[in-house]
Amino acid sequence: MSDEHLGHLRHLARSLRVEPGTRVRLPHGFDPGHTGGYVREADAAGALAAGVRLLSSYQARLAAQDSYGLLVVLQALDAAGKDGAVQHVMSGVNPQGVWVRSFKVPSADELNHDFLWRYTRDLPPRGVIGIYNRSHYEEVLVVRVHPENLERQHLPESARGKDVWERRLRGINDWERHLVENGIQVVKIFLNLSPEEQRRRLLARIDDPDKNWKFSAADLAERGHWHDYQRAYSDALTHTSTEAAPWHVVPADHKWFARVAVAAVIIDALAAIDPRFPELGPDEHAALETARAQLIAMKE
Repeated sequence: MSDEHLGHLRHLARSLRVEPGTRVRLPHGFDPGHTGGYVREADAAGALAAGVRLLSSYQARLAAQDSYGLLVVLQALDAAGKDGAVQHVMSGVNPQGVWVRSFKVPSADELNHDFLWRYTRDLPPRGVIGIYNRSHYEEVLVVRVHPENLERQHLPESARGKDVWERRLRGINDWERHLVENGIQVVKIFLNLSPEEQRRRLLARIDDPDKNWKFSAADLAERGHWHDYQRAYSDALTHTSTEAAPWHVVPADHKWFARVAVAAVIIDALAAIDPRFPELGPDEHAALETARAQLIAMKE
């Protein structure tokens, strides 16, 4: 794989990064229709193919080194293309080296624990790329837009004050920094979809019989809270894009570009880890030569 491909993808990833300390006010300053210089889907196909090959190579080294893990946090509003991005971007990676976890409505048991508990249980081990398709950020997004969910979490009165979101965002930063300091790198991606493109995709789910199963009346209801979600995401991106665990805002109106961008962000994080195959010492090489001789002697 050429350094040119790697350099191009890393440059793309960094152009999407929310610099720590930046004040984010969605939708201002972020164009969901941006395509990073690509004009057509065909133009981006080669970049995605190169990205898939790079991911396969990095994942093999990550698993062999077994010192670091990578947690990819993938957040978006409905119909932004999270599932498709995971499917296409990770298509060339050994399935044993990737975990994908989707977090639905919390169970009664999960509601009886702190808000990060269930996410901690599903962290990737060293050597693995873990993807959270929706994540701990739901606790400062969905729960914030629908505060009735906070009432179900059995919190003491002291934990329900006006500063609850500030404290949760601070807790998330502390938790993510702890992960990074212990070898689990964290990279966060927000698929930024325009309301008009979301409308078209939801209509497609209704009009195409093969996509009917994807449509949910809940998606339409959530669309009515669009501006509330924009404010909640703005606050989360502002306060939790850190040097340890940065956010990247990926334009998502064109799925073909979003997939290239997601691949670029993950590759940039893996390149920063720079995993290597373990180097064998003299004793290990001697053992290999002994094994070679034994195998040759077994030839029929």
